[in-house]
Order: sequence, then C-alpha cells, then structure tokens
Amino acid sequence: MLATRQLSSHHRPCRLAQTKRVPLRVQAISAPINTGAGECPLFQTRDGKIIPAMCADYGFRSGSGRLYQEGYGEVPKDVWQLAKDNYVHEFTQLRRSTRYPPADIAPPDGAVAKVLHAGGAAVARAFGALDKALEGAGVLPELAPPPVMSALETQEFKQIRAKLDKLELSVSDVIAVEHARIARTGDMASPAWVKAPFYALCFVLDVMYPKNKAIEKFWVLETVARIPYFAYISILHLYESLGFWRAGAELRKIHFAEEWNEMHHLQIMESLGGDRAWFDRFIAEHSAVFYYWVLIAFYLVSPRMAYNFMQRVELHAADTYTAFVERNRVALADIPPPLVALQYYYSDDLYLFDEFQTASRGVPGVPPRRPPCESLLDVFTNIRDDELEHVKTMVACQESTIAKDIAASSSSGGAPRHQ
Repeated sequence: MLATRQLSSHHRPCRLAQTKRVPLRVQAISAPINTGAGECPLFQTRDGKIIPAMCADYGFRSGSGRLYQEGYGEVPKDVWQLAKDNYVHEFTQLRRSTRYPPADIAPPDGAVAKVLHAGGAAVARAFGALDKALEGAGVLPELAPPPVMSALETQEFKQIRAKLDKLELSVSDVIAVEHARIARTGDMASPAWVKAPFYALCFVLDVMYPKNKAIEKFWVLETVARIPYFAYISILHLYESLGFWRAGAELRKIHFAEEWNEMHHLQIMESLGGDRAWFDRFIAEHSAVFYYWVLIAFYLVSPRMAYNFMQRVELHAADTYTAFVERNRVALADIPPPLVALQYYYSDDLYLFDEFQTASRGVPGVPPRRPPCESLLDVFTNIRDDELEHVKTMVACQESTIAKDIAASSSSGGAPRHQ
C-alpha cells in the first residue's frame, strides 16, 4: 500500500497558498508478496485479494531469462557475444538432450508422431554415444548432468508437472470448434498464396505435437504468432524512414501492443515448460525467422493480405485455445497461475493491454476489459479472448476501419485506462 502525501501550504508556491487541500489518498498496488524460504509465491491484486501463484518455473529460460525477473530491462551485449553465449548454452543443452533426456516427458500417442519419436530417440542415442566418445577422447569438455532441484521444487514440480502432463489437445477437437465457428459466422476468403504458409504451419504443429504435448504446441504457436507484428512494424518504420508513408505511426503502436501481448502468452507457455526440449526450441525459433521474411514479403506486396494471413493465424489460435479449455476445464481450474500471468493481467499499467482492445478502444460507456486470473483456467481463457481481440484488429486493418477507430479513440481521450 502506498500513500500519496500532500505538501503543507507553506511548502507550496505563493499562488497556490489558498488552494484547497486534497484529502489523503491511499492507492493499492498489485505486486508479488515476498514469502519465506521454502514457500510458494503469493500475489496481491489491486483490490487486496491474495492469489497463490505456481511455485515452480518449468521453462528452459527460467530464472534470469524470464521477464520481470533478474536482469529485466538490461541493455544487451554486442551481437557476437550474444551469439557466442547462446551457442555455448544451446550446445550444452543439445548434448544433455542426448545424454540425459528428460524422464518426465511423456511419449506421443499418434501413429505418425510415434514413428517420428522413435526415429528421433534412435538418432539421439547415436549422438549421445558419439558425444560420450568425443568427451573421452578429450575433443569435447566433460558434460555435467542437469542441476538437482531443491526439495520444494522437487515436491511441487512433480505435483504440478503431473497435472500439466494430463492436459490434452486433440486435433479433432480443434477441427470441430473451427467447423462450428465457420457454421456460425462463415469462412474467411484468402488467396492460395496466403493459405499455403498457414496450412504449412498447421501441418507442422499437428504432426509434430500430438494431443499430450499441448503446452509445447502452444509455445511454438506463440513463438510464431508474435513474428508478423514484428514484420508489420519493420515495414512501417521503413516506409516512414524513406518518406513513403507516415500515417502508420499510430498503427505501429497498436502492433507493438499486440506483440507485447503475444510476448506474455509466450512467457506463460515457457513458465509451464513449453520450451524445455532442445528440439522444440529449434523448430520454433527457425520457424519464426522463416515466417518473419514471409510476412515482410506479404506486407510489401499487399498489406491487406498480410493482415489476412494473421487473421487466419489468430482465428486458428483462438479455436485451438477454445478446444483446449473445453477439454481440460476441470484440470485447469485446479492449477494455480504462473507468476508472469498474474503480473501481466493484474498490472498497474495496462496501457498496452488496452491499446489492442479493438472492441472497446475509446468507446464511451464501454468499460475496459479486466479479466480474472486466479487459476490456469482463467489464464487460458484470457489468452483465448486476447486472440479474438487480435482477430478484430486484423479485420479492421483489412477493412481500413482501423483509422476510424484510432480517430475515435483520440477524440475521446485515448484508450481506456485501468481504474
């Protein structure tokens, strides 16, 4: 709790000496609560409610690599040092993935996925034997096993990990949700050259990630989903720098808000362990680079079709999250939310969150969206609703109504702020 103290009149300039004092105002601040050693974190909302957060962070980039934690806001090193550090880190993890594969990752259950899993396991064993031989010959340094977790992490890790491993996402469920949506609202039209990369992405996700690897699938999806917004911002910056087009400045702000939202989705999936496996990181990060240049080309040729592609991606993401929530509703309600989700959805500065809310931006009488976040069910429901907001923005960009939305927001004093 923070109190804003009013200065006494003799500390003010003379012209304000007779100004009526404002009463003492107390404002609640949402923030994590420091707990004792060996205790799980707690989070206090703006209205004073205490919400238990997930104890463990299951991600590969946990600790100093997670947003809002150690090192947040630092200036990066030069690109060569970053590349070297990343190579050393990833190479160590690649070696560990062949020598010490995670024991808590369940095997897939789909026919194609089983074949790929068996083939991958055989290749991993072969590379593991080669790595051990090279280590024995002194070519490679000695490889230490993965670090041992603390007692609290071990206990909570196993309990929540067991619950997370039971979460399922069936392709047939996603198709059923998609067909139901199309029956209600109709299908969107796209040329073949827009559909091709979209269906390629869906094929990779559906084949590589069977129903018992839902979190990993979501992590790959979110890694790629934020990339188009990077591309749109890059092109709008280029057009402005060349003097071609300056009217896109406000549009850049909205796309940055959308990317900021997708980044938090990514952080949430990482905290749930979506990026644990080296192979998943390899697939996601290389796909992200590929789709960045695809969307750069799309935007250069046709901005409308670039937005059309993203509308498809966001619709597919919303359908996927809907199917996931419907299948796992009871299990999700029994799992606490990650700390990064609490810090995002209960932030005291929701400016960027409000900025991409197309349905309520600057609309008089429409309250700002403030979703609950008390369980993992709330988290995934919020993410699904975020994706639907992105869909509305992509439609507005294609129909050229986004400029009217921005003008209406500006005339009404900007996007709604948190209360």
